[in-house]
Amino acid sequence: MLALDTSKKLSFNKLIADGDLAIVYERHDTMKAVNVCEGSVFQNRFGVFKHSDWIGKPFGSKVYSNKSGYVYLLAPSPELWTLVLSHRTQILYIADISFVIMYLEIVPGCLVLESGTGSGSLTTSLARAVAPTGHVYTFDFHEQRAASAREDFERTGVSSVVTVGVRDIQGNGFPDELCGMADAMFLDLPQPWLVIASAAKMLKPDGTLCSFSPCIEQVQRSCEALRMNFTDIRTFEVLLRTYEVREVKNDSMRGHGGSPSQQPPCKRRQTNEGSNNQESISSTIMARPSAEARGHTGYLTFARLKCSA
Repeated sequence: MLALDTSKKLSFNKLIADGDLAIVYERHDTMKAVNVCEGSVFQNRFGVFKHSDWIGKPFGSKVYSNKSGYVYLLAPSPELWTLVLSHRTQILYIADISFVIMYLEIVPGCLVLESGTGSGSLTTSLARAVAPTGHVYTFDFHEQRAASAREDFERTGVSSVVTVGVRDIQGNGFPDELCGMADAMFLDLPQPWLVIASAAKMLKPDGTLCSFSPCIEQVQRSCEALRMNFTDIRTFEVLLRTYEVREVKNDSMRGHGGSPSQQPPCKRRQTNEGSNNQESISSTIMARPSAEARGHTGYLTFARLKCSA
């Protein structure tokens, strides 16, 4: 479980303990977040798994059910948490998240502002990036959504470096007490151009800002507002294309002349040449785009606060 140890460094405990959060990996497209509790069980199509059998095992272990089915118990990294968290809002995924953290130049010790919190997918990764000495202040106008996000940050162990506030940033701007303190800022708002003036006050000189928008019209209006106090304005669209790579076995029949009816593009297994009509088995490595590949999620607009002369 992601936790704060005595050295104030976020790290994963190696062994699963009672009360830890574990990611149960059933197959490549099926994972669940489970709180380990002595006396509880986890059930799926592979059987019944006792939590008591999990306690004391290292993360990454393969555990068996009463029917000899198995799952893997993985540590709740920000990448895996993004795939299993409850979607209270549309979330950012790994491709956008990694690009945001790189382009905002977020490193340990940074102070980062975020609006809005949403499901907390990005926030969890921001927390790991700024730990152990930095901090993330994230705001959402929806009180219940903010409360749910706090609970999730407690579960994933990042609450020590994350503060969740309830505030209408688009209408009221960021709190004055954070003026001039932020190294970086992320905006996920319907009308981000309304917050640009407040954002400029919050950032340190040469601080960086990113605004996420699903529509290009939002990007255009945001860029117009950014030109007043920001420079190096750039917009990106990150498209991720995943591939499935696997071995495929092909069966073909040889004719009387010994020539195959089909010629697969690979070496054949050795066969008995004395047979007039025999089956040859070949295998080849196939690579093809995943049917679940994601398309457009949104546009990422980056800018850097101008340094005063």
